[in-house]
Amino acid sequence: MKVNIHEAKTRFSQLVEKALRGEEVIISKHGKPLLRLVPIEGQKGQRPVELHPHKLSDAEIEESLKPLGEDELAEWLR
Repeated sequence: MKVNIHEAKTRFSQLVEKALRGEEVIISKHGKPLLRLVPIEGQKGQRPVELHPHKLSDAEIEESLKPLGEDELAEWLR
């Protein structure tokens, strides 16, 4: 996907998402490619926390940090 600088400024979050999903994003000026938006190695397919569409509540964070029970752990290991 190729976009000009103005479009990149207005759609930056969307372009970041596309790059994280592996889509090539080229930003150009006056029709000439300037740069390529790519994820940092090891980040492909991962989403930075600050871009997550749903911010977790304190209760959700607390719940997610609890250790798994034996049954839950067995389910994950299957």
